Amino acid sequence: MVSVDQAEQSAQASSSHMMKTTKRGRPFLKDTLDLFATLIVSLNLTTHKQYFRTFPNSFSTDEAAANLASLKFSQSNRGPDPRDKSRIVTTTTTTTFSMTRDMAKAMCQHFMDARLIENAADLGSNLFKDRGTYVLTPKGLHVLERFISKNGMNSDHLQPVFASQPICIKLLHLERRSADDEIIVTQSVITALFRRFVGRQPNYPAQLSTNPPDAFQEYHERSKGVPLMDVQERAQPLLGKAMVMHKHCFAAVSALEWLCDFTSVVGREEAAEMAAQFVRFGLITLVSDKRKNNDSAIIFTVRGSTPGGNSPVSQHGEFRCTAKAIYRITDEGKRLAQWDEATASPLSSTVNLHHTERSSLESESINGTPKTGIEAADAKIHRRISMAEKLNSSHEAAEKKGNVKSNTDRLKYILEEPSYRALFRDFLKANFCEENLAFWMDVEDFKRKFNTTSSAQAAVPARSSSKATPGQAAMERHHEALIQTAFQIYNKYLAPSSQNELNIDHGLRLDLANYLGEVMVGLHGKSFDGQVDATQAGSFNATQLQVLIKLYTRIQTHVLRLMAMDSLPKFIKTQRFLDARQFLGEGDVPGDDVHFLTSPPAPPGLGSEETGGAYITVSLKGSEREHRSRDMPGSPHVS
Repeated sequence: MVSVDQAEQSAQASSSHMMKTTKRGRPFLKDTLDLFATLIVSLNLTTHKQYFRTFPNSFSTDEAAANLASLKFSQSNRGPDPRDKSRIVTTTTTTTFSMTRDMAKAMCQHFMDARLIENAADLGSNLFKDRGTYVLTPKGLHVLERFISKNGMNSDHLQPVFASQPICIKLLHLERRSADDEIIVTQSVITALFRRFVGRQPNYPAQLSTNPPDAFQEYHERSKGVPLMDVQERAQPLLGKAMVMHKHCFAAVSALEWLCDFTSVVGREEAAEMAAQFVRFGLITLVSDKRKNNDSAIIFTVRGSTPGGNSPVSQHGEFRCTAKAIYRITDEGKRLAQWDEATASPLSSTVNLHHTERSSLESESINGTPKTGIEAADAKIHRRISMAEKLNSSHEAAEKKGNVKSNTDRLKYILEEPSYRALFRDFLKANFCEENLAFWMDVEDFKRKFNTTSSAQAAVPARSSSKATPGQAAMERHHEALIQTAFQIYNKYLAPSSQNELNIDHGLRLDLANYLGEVMVGLHGKSFDGQVDATQAGSFNATQLQVLIKLYTRIQTHVLRLMAMDSLPKFIKTQRFLDARQFLGEGDVPGDDVHFLTSPPAPPGLGSEETGGAYITVSLKGSEREHRSRDMPGSPHVS
């Protein structure tokens, strides 16, 4: 389908292969996401005009096709030289995607099916047209942000997009089989998906006001869960049926759109399959489908083993993908959604949201009672330790046999959670010590960029006189940027009388000054006076930068302990933190970084051996932006 050429510059080796596709003909999800993000980074998103309207941060069909025709993605990784551990070597891998214009359009259609991009002039259109203008969806921005962060890419040209458009703050990923990229369906996966689908509370949209909601507000309301409504079924006296009011109903089309927008499902077909699983597990049921007899209907059917006992799970389930189909949430669905328990203890158990955190609690059911029938055979409910529990020393004492969690560990958990971190930054700012956290975060970002850097660009024919490849040239530019960043950190936080000078241990400051003095004398033959200008910094190599990073890391540790001892005990007593802790008590957002795909232990059809999982990734930009825009500081919210 798509030709992928890979070359590792250090070994001058190359290989070529076709992109893997599923039985439906679409590329595997990970390849789709990576190619989408690579394309967007290579594009120059500008303002386009169509139908007498202007669309900022957009791209055209021609621009996408031209870049996809020959797209290069270069990634450089730094590490110790196997022959000399004191030296740092850089390995650069360049991946080139090659495809025809028709194939490029087909790939963009996959991006639309996955709800990564949409037609700016016709948001209801699901077709990628030959002459169109396209913008990124909130889901597409979430995927793009994670790709940029993971690969250490320069995204300065994309900041206007992140600043001006809604971002999917929490995206639910469903684990897939490595062999065919199909979603692994188990009770725990359906539970996690359904709870995210219906939300913490029934999501009845507010009455329309005279002023239509803006894009941010509208997306925020949808993120709470599928929009619900009440449906009245007319009385039928001839059949002896009285009028019935069905509560907690939703349109089939709305369910498909929600699943495509807030989860990792690819296209409406896959969304319909997940909805059919809801029917099979007895979580939703059909209320009515008032389509005309001559209207076509697409019905997705899923099948599974017949459970025993009184389980609501049936042998098969079907979902009608029609404009008139209405479904409602069943009593079993309401029980599983835990709507009545939403205000219970923040330490209540929840479904595991990351495959690496499966605990010994697999024998527990969704509500904590022993599992029977199919639940014992194929449904593995895994409980993830909530953020509130991590911050609770009593939980840690029980798990570590009396060892009390240190304040440093608690602070690390707070810094991992975007909502907590934003509150902690505000607290430090109010107490005039924000530079401690700012330094810690700047060094974290610098270390990540030092280890891995990537670039994406549309390839152009190389001139015969050119000696450096695009990947090498990008690496050189990135190295120069790293040097500037390293000494921006120094001049901002560590230089004598700097603007945000840190209060650190004298020994650490002396070690840093001695090292910089030694390097400066060796490079320029001049003594070090405590200041570093751009001309002096430009001579640093990768090995010297790594030593500087080690010194920065020591200072990071010192600053972290300082914040843990002085600032954290006061912060965790503030009302804003207590409110945030109560709100995040369910712990459904993992704090660590995750990957898009995982490898299941066994192929389908092996009963209890097949395990799947679901996990949520958080958009840092979206979460922090929402925190800044809250009107009521005492009522935290994460959508």
